Amino acid sequence: MLAGFAVLLLAACNSTNEVSEPLAEANASGTEASTAVENAVQQSNATPLEKQQALALMEERHEGYEKIGDAMKAISRELKAESPNLAGVRTGAGTIAELAPKVPGWFPAGTGPDVGKTEARAEIWQKPEDFAAKAQEFRQAAAAFNAAAAGSDLGAIRSAHGNLGKSCKGCHDLYREES
Repeated sequence: MLAGFAVLLLAACNSTNEVSEPLAEANASGTEASTAVENAVQQSNATPLEKQQALALMEERHEGYEKIGDAMKAISRELKAESPNLAGVRTGAGTIAELAPKVPGWFPAGTGPDVGKTEARAEIWQKPEDFAAKAQEFRQAAAAFNAAAAGSDLGAIRSAHGNLGKSCKGCHDLYREES
């Protein structure tokens, strides 16, 4: 499915470099990554996708967020337990950290509520700089949680999980319709 997404995204662009370079940069860290994420969102807003491409990407986005949500629920259950299964927490943390950098690429122009069923609000495309900043915060929180989960300090893991939840809420409050 990821290969199909890549083909669709590349077909939507005039040149391979328009997508691959900003997204590769988005895997960097610090200010460079923040700038790369913002640039990727702005570039993705430049040329809307064809309807079938948009619907396929919207499905990919939905599936990605389902995986993130399922991982968060499983992690939350474990971290509420007296003796959490840290292997399960680590697996979920890895899933979230793997998907977090993909978030900006899931929202190009033409994939909003005017195209098909989505919980994404139109404000994502109206405020691309703010959305890019929120996506960057999520990516950083996911990476920090993944790093904490790799250790055995339950207090640090729970704290990093709380910060990850705050980054989710910060974006959901502004950019997600509740279903």
